[in-house]
Amino acid sequence: MLSDIPTYQQLMRPVLEAAKQTPRKISDVVEEISDNLRLSEEQRNILLPSGKQTVIANRVHWARSYLKQAGLVKNTQRGWFELTSIGRKVVEDHTVKLNTRYLEQFEEFQEFRQRSGKAVESLLVEAPSDSPETPDEQIEVAFGRWNKTLSSDLLQATQNASPVFFENLIVELLIAMGYGGTSEDAGRALGKSGDNGIDGVIDQDPLGVDQVYIQAKRYASSNAVGSGDIRDFFGALSIHKATKGIFVTTSYFTPSATETAKALGSRIVLLDGVRLTKLMISYGVGCREKSTIKLMELDDAFFEEG
Repeated sequence: MLSDIPTYQQLMRPVLEAAKQTPRKISDVVEEISDNLRLSEEQRNILLPSGKQTVIANRVHWARSYLKQAGLVKNTQRGWFELTSIGRKVVEDHTVKLNTRYLEQFEEFQEFRQRSGKAVESLLVEAPSDSPETPDEQIEVAFGRWNKTLSSDLLQATQNASPVFFENLIVELLIAMGYGGTSEDAGRALGKSGDNGIDGVIDQDPLGVDQVYIQAKRYASSNAVGSGDIRDFFGALSIHKATKGIFVTTSYFTPSATETAKALGSRIVLLDGVRLTKLMISYGVGCREKSTIKLMELDDAFFEEG
């Protein structure tokens, strides 16, 4: 699906062709190119991992940006662009294979490369000049790699922790997610004999009227949680007359366990190791912020005159 969307380099000529006759609005060009490529609604709506922009829009914008840096197009007003005299010559020459390698012959683009080589494009990952990904995609891919490694480290550390530590970790995570409000004793780990199969409890209101019960299984990645564990937890919830339960494991749930949870109704939420570490990263539990990188981009509107 994503592979059917051309790279930003492959989109350079379509972007140039789109403004062959008249200045164009970049958002209109995105739609026009999407129509010409016969992209489905699903393909048009595929987002970058950040969720802030569609992939097709991001790639069209970067194609236009690179053409501008090489002097083939210029901005006329915010969100609009037109061809330069150089751009008109290039668009008429269909023997030209338009990509970053071709653009490197232009002095303006060489200067841009020297500037950006020390900025966005090399900020998190060294990418070749002919990389098919836009700088936005390169950064997000590198960010994804970082979080994947962090997730693996978090999972291993959690599996190596003691059962009591794990139970307290789950309670701390749920409180960080907003369960239990701001009360200091809104969440607590039980972890004692006679707890009837319950490892923790979260009070969702100050008086503890509405509670969520927790079952925590600190398993090795290869040791799956089966349907029997889910039924046991359901029975424990019934003993406590609980209406909500969260079953957390550092491993994974078998298909039968997932089906059993669905069959028993919406009162049991399953949280496996992969989802657990994603939540720990999102809410800063077991990890800390290493650095903050602020990316800036040119504000074309600021430089508009007249």
